[in-house]
Amino acid sequence: MTRLVRGADGRMWTVRSQVQWRNPAGDADFEHDVSGGHGPGVLMLAIVVGMAVALVAWTPADVVVPAWLVVALVLVFLFFPVRWAVRRPWVVAAESKKTDELPPERWVGTVRGMLTVRDEVAKVARKIEMYSLPDLDGPLQPVD
Repeated sequence: MTRLVRGADGRMWTVRSQVQWRNPAGDADFEHDVSGGHGPGVLMLAIVVGMAVALVAWTPADVVVPAWLVVALVLVFLFFPVRWAVRRPWVVAAESKKTDELPPERWVGTVRGMLTVRDEVAKVARKIEMYSLPDLDGPLQPVD
């Protein structure tokens, strides 16, 4: 996602966001993202698949399973992987070019969630249009 924004002082800013598939080591939510690698997730997936196979194999032939139950189980199993994909952290950056009287600026921050990042990019663009800088109280911070 990239937007060009003209600041109140006339400078052109580029506001862009990009999804991060790997969490940075210094992230604010560090303790929630620490794990022993992919092993625990793969082990849990194997256990769930094994239990599902055992359930299907031991079901008597005369039992009729309604379609809505199968759909409900698939939705329950897909909840956490979909939530993981939707709640990925995004890097939001606002950059301006050097002008005759002002140096270039770069502001960078991290926002979690696909819908949250759209709102945050719109807020940053609005603040730049009004005040020529992103909000200091927002997630973006100046970078040297």
